Amino acid sequence: MGGSRVATPVARAIGVAAACWSLGACYVLQPRPASDVPPIGSRIAVDVTDAGRVALGGLMGPEIAQIEGRLVGRDNANGAGEYELAVTTVRLLRGGEQVWKGERVTIRRDYVARMYDREFSKGRTAIAASVGAAVVTYFATQALTGFGHGDDAPTMSDSANSRRRPVRP
Repeated sequence: MGGSRVATPVARAIGVAAACWSLGACYVLQPRPASDVPPIGSRIAVDVTDAGRVALGGLMGPEIAQIEGRLVGRDNANGAGEYELAVTTVRLLRGGEQVWKGERVTIRRDYVARMYDREFSKGRTAIAASVGAAVVTYFATQALTGFGHGDDAPTMSDSANSRRRPVRP
């Protein structure tokens, strides 16, 4: 076959996985002091206490370890205090995570063991950008060389009197 310039499905999957990894590697969760209340609109994560798992279990599942999202409201009127999050990710006790699409959940302050800010990480971004550039360079090089597939058509020894015909799949 002639030199193919189309990426194989495996090559595409590797490229997409590398791109997704590089996007997620740019942020890190930093612990936030318990007394410091985050401003509305902040991206935060909270570790859920055992009491919080019991209380939120019917809504979110019984194995919640951490909830991440955007703070859309907070209320201190009832004395205990509450946070309203537009949830983006729920991390589970035994590993794994669930992706949410911004559904709002109210979490009482006493259900929160620890709070984190989601912050931009310059170091991780630099590493992710380097890895991403290397992956793009690799696939660009492979696309130009046909992903290792050369021209498999036999050549005739007498090239003056021969014609090359394309190989049909």
